Amino acid sequence: MKRIFPDYTYGPGPRDRCWWDKTCDLPGFDRLRGDVRCDVVIVGGGFTGVSAALHLAQAGVDVVVLEANRIGWGASGRNGGFCCLGGGIAPDAVLDQRFGRDGRLGWHKAERDAVDLVAHLIDTLDLDVDRHSEGETLLAHRARHAAALETAARQIEENHGVTARIDVPSDVGMGGAFHAALTVPIGFALNPRKYLAGLVAAARDAGARFFDNTAVTSLSSGAALTAGGLVTADRVILATNGYSSEDVPDWMRARYMPTQSNVLVTRPLTANEQAAQGWTTAQMAYDTRNLLHYFRLMPDGRFLFGMRGGLLAGPRAEARARAMVERDFRRMFPAWRQVEVTHGWSGLVCLTRAFLPYVGPVPQMPGVLAGFAFHGNGVAMGTFAGACLASLAQDQVPDALPEAMRTPPPAFPLGRLRRALMPPVYAGFALADRLL
Repeated sequence: MKRIFPDYTYGPGPRDRCWWDKTCDLPGFDRLRGDVRCDVVIVGGGFTGVSAALHLAQAGVDVVVLEANRIGWGASGRNGGFCCLGGGIAPDAVLDQRFGRDGRLGWHKAERDAVDLVAHLIDTLDLDVDRHSEGETLLAHRARHAAALETAARQIEENHGVTARIDVPSDVGMGGAFHAALTVPIGFALNPRKYLAGLVAAARDAGARFFDNTAVTSLSSGAALTAGGLVTADRVILATNGYSSEDVPDWMRARYMPTQSNVLVTRPLTANEQAAQGWTTAQMAYDTRNLLHYFRLMPDGRFLFGMRGGLLAGPRAEARARAMVERDFRRMFPAWRQVEVTHGWSGLVCLTRAFLPYVGPVPQMPGVLAGFAFHGNGVAMGTFAGACLASLAQDQVPDALPEAMRTPPPAFPLGRLRRALMPPVYAGFALADRLL
């Protein structure tokens, strides 16, 4: 496999202090040894691949899942646990230009369908995922951003048919240097590892076969080759997202951009400590920065805080990124300057040049499907993409799959060197966050 980050990025270092690993076990599976035949082979054991496996197995399809490390190793096992609107970051004006108003509304319907699907799976599978938060709240980190929330509220009503509420942050238990709070009543927070564990158990019980430590070295129509054996199938699903390779298959080259997201978790905060900062709500939130922060108080009293950024890889770069996240956390929540940070980790989110996810066939590879690029919102959109891929693998066209997600993304310029595009972009975002 040819990947664009150094090997360190794909090893144990970035996730060695991941809090979710302490909260529940994920089942382990054997390495593939020998050749296997099935109806559908899935490459990637995260939300997308496991969701596809679950929906296929429940339909009676013989499905095999191949994971290069272990199930949940990538972004699905280390994200912030926000099940919310998102999955793409293309603005409405761009959506209207490319797909028309109906296409824009179709995309936003898919966002909500994705959240609803996760809620449905949690309910029907009776999963205990530490669910909390009534929707999601956007916090204006500058006074001048508060007025923009009025416009955002109108867009939410048009795009999603719900009324967003604007509050004074301190009135709703969100103490800090925030100037307004916009709450969208769609979505919730969860423990992503518990959610994934529940999906894996249900897929396995329905007949899906899983193999850990089984990296796929090449894909072709109807086959996935690994060091331990060849899997032949009628359909192939690629579900590796930000942990993809440039040559598995060759079509992926430069069509995805992995970028890092960093998360920390504190020790449990006492009621007095929560009151001292004025943060007493279980509502999940994020701010209006370009390089946004996202945060929430979890059911056990721990505080989760994350941010986009981190363009270099290696032990020193990882240490710097974790220090930067902790610095921002303590600046934003000064009453917690002395609170111990017990866990910190990073993972790769995935972007496309179109700023939209892709779900559909791999061109010029009959029988091969791919789903990737959820722009940091993989809980909902990854699950939804997996369900759509399961339908496509059965020659069914899902009505819920909008044109915006069916349009193949163009390649980034510079090929394997495209990471060089990100530092100036991030520097511009960081400067705007400070000045605007």
